[in-house]
Amino acid sequence: MNINAFLEHLRAHPNAPMGLKLPNGARIPAHYHITEVGHVTKRFIDCGGTRRTQETCLLQTWVHDDTEHRLLAGKLADIFEKAGDILPTQNLPVEIEHEETVVAQFPVVDAEFSNGILLFHLGDKHTDCLARGICLPNTCAPEPPPKLKISLKAPSSCCPPSSGCC
Repeated sequence: MNINAFLEHLRAHPNAPMGLKLPNGARIPAHYHITEVGHVTKRFIDCGGTRRTQETCLLQTWVHDDTEHRLLAGKLADIFEKAGDILPTQNLPVEIEHEETVVAQFPVVDAEFSNGILLFHLGDKHTDCLARGICLPNTCAPEPPPKLKISLKAPSSCCPPSSGCC
């Protein structure tokens, strides 16, 4: 889901508390905070040598002991307004960064308004080979090394040639 679609959901239900549902069905505790709205640019070179850029809007969550806290959709929409030129385009995909045992990022994939809560569904991220045409095992397996001929003048007492230990 991109920023435009995300904001449409926020603005349609400004007084609704927000929920975040993880891919495994669990929810981030309702008293979470959004501590950052950021623009992340990742510049990299893939295994095939192609230079690439990936950009996202990253919302960082934080769960503290303030269990009465509830983030309303309208308040998050207001924070986006304050972000201004930090977000260069409204077409960036929105991801949630959340920490349980490790920090992980989840793309926002869907939203629903049910029982007075605006619930955003989060998806999984996966790694992938971006140069499959040249990097799949069948197409880029290295040539086997040339066989070397080794002649031993006298076998070593600790490692005779037939033992396989060398």
